[in-house]
Amino acid sequence: IDPCTKVVDTLCLVGTAKSFQRDLHWIVTEVMPVATKVAVDDNQEEKPSKKQKVSDSSSTETTGALLQSLLSPSSSTLQPSLDNPASTELWVPRRQHQQQQQPHNLLRIVLIVLPELVNVSRHNAPGQPYAISSALKKYIRPTSGSSTAIVLLCEEAGHIPSTLCAVARIGGGLLYNRKTTSSVSSSEHTQQHQHSHSKSPLLLGRIIVSETALPDLNHLRILFPPSVSSTMMSTMSIDPHQWQTELGNLALGIQLTRRLVDAPCNELHSTAFKEQAFAVVEGLKHVSTYSIEGEELKVQGYGGMYNVGKAAVQPPALVVLSYVPPSVKDEKSVVLVGKGIVFDTGGLQIKPKPAQPGMKRDMGGAAAVLSAFGAFARSHKTTKRPVHAILCLAENAVANHALRADDIVTMYSGKTVEINNTDAEGRLVLGDGVAHAAKHLNPQVIIDMATLTGAQGVATGKFFGALYANDEQLEQLVVKAGQESGDLCHPMPYAPEFFKQEFQSAVADMKNSVADRSNAQVSCAGQFIGNQISDWIRDGKGQWCHIDMAYPVYDKKDERATGYGVGLLYTVLEKLSQE
Repeated sequence: IDPCTKVVDTLCLVGTAKSFQRDLHWIVTEVMPVATKVAVDDNQEEKPSKKQKVSDSSSTETTGALLQSLLSPSSSTLQPSLDNPASTELWVPRRQHQQQQQPHNLLRIVLIVLPELVNVSRHNAPGQPYAISSALKKYIRPTSGSSTAIVLLCEEAGHIPSTLCAVARIGGGLLYNRKTTSSVSSSEHTQQHQHSHSKSPLLLGRIIVSETALPDLNHLRILFPPSVSSTMMSTMSIDPHQWQTELGNLALGIQLTRRLVDAPCNELHSTAFKEQAFAVVEGLKHVSTYSIEGEELKVQGYGGMYNVGKAAVQPPALVVLSYVPPSVKDEKSVVLVGKGIVFDTGGLQIKPKPAQPGMKRDMGGAAAVLSAFGAFARSHKTTKRPVHAILCLAENAVANHALRADDIVTMYSGKTVEINNTDAEGRLVLGDGVAHAAKHLNPQVIIDMATLTGAQGVATGKFFGALYANDEQLEQLVVKAGQESGDLCHPMPYAPEFFKQEFQSAVADMKNSVADRSNAQVSCAGQFIGNQISDWIRDGKGQWCHIDMAYPVYDKKDERATGYGVGLLYTVLEKLSQE
């Protein structure tokens, strides 16, 4: 382990009892000597005396014995239940340098013991990311300015991505914050700013990932033991630097999504979101961008996008990001499409007072699509297919020229839609997004993600997104990617013949909202989007799935975004880009 010149204030050790026993020697002999080390001034060189070496060895043995005692099966201190981790904290003395005359301070150690894998249900992620994040929330304050190292003792190498995502969801970067008093020092803010991708405050903050070392940066450090990290790298045939880069970019993407989803519409309006998207991918190799905005959407026939966003001060925008290495430019592509309603009043059929707060999060799908695409392109991933991202950005506002009930809208697909619910706007912008993908991007796979329906929370709850797919193979791939990343999702019934009738209209090809709200609303809402690419689906040209993540997008208790969707889409891209 490399020397660490900045003191670690808190060391979190997370794992099952089995993984603690496996890696305890590594923790005591490799991690603890660095974590308990007191920083030395730059002009001082540590030359421990023989007496110090004996003292350090004794301290290490004492700490090891203490951890061994706490983690012993006979101990009642740390016994997790079937569905909840057990945790405790303790303080141990730091190693003292011979140059220091002042008493050394204490290192805070947090022990979190997860339930054994045999107790993890089949629909949960085996890495137990939600258990990890819920336990860490008790001990980590993301804006406290303290330096924290988290050791994730995964039982298997395949659990690494989901455990990393679990940490990224609760700490390690600057959260969106406009409080006039903050515990983050101005110097730390400056340091974060220097490492950011852009001058925009929404892009600040990063997580440092290390295989075996505590990096010399005053940020959150995440460590994985060699027992699993070396296995993962050998299985993936990837070098350590590339491994760290990819995991780091994934963590950064989750942090970025959290800041974007937490940002209010007066800052992150459609134009600002577009600029953020371009900033994220600026300078990346093989990446190109373009956008269609405002009146140009109307001229080119994007009736869904234009009519939803035309009443807002900032114009709607269809933003397209493409990662196309020259060797794959003629291959069929993978396209991600994200709903980006930066605020949803409900339109003229306005939402009631209690339903409007929180509608800044109605762009969570577009935020996840942007961050997953950015992480994938930034990692310079080898791909056998072009990868595209489409962000459907608009504000569903109220004005004298807003979209009305009974209006007839012509979608980019050419199909006409009778508006019977101005608050069913997300499917209108997504319909144009997927139609653009089918017409212009030569897709083999189209995946759209959206905070689309309240019914999703009833159907799959706050931990699982709802998946509606026309292809069983793609459905299974996405579900597996959810378990690997920790962004869980569960399939909904795919039966268009049962759902298309819900949109029947006497004067147009379809209405935009269902007749019977008790008939599988999540599937119906997805089907409206699928109706805009029905020819592409019917002709057997490709695979499509819709992911509704209205409830997993944020934590109601914390009133903070979770970063849901980034890990899921990134993992899906990894799999699909190699097929």
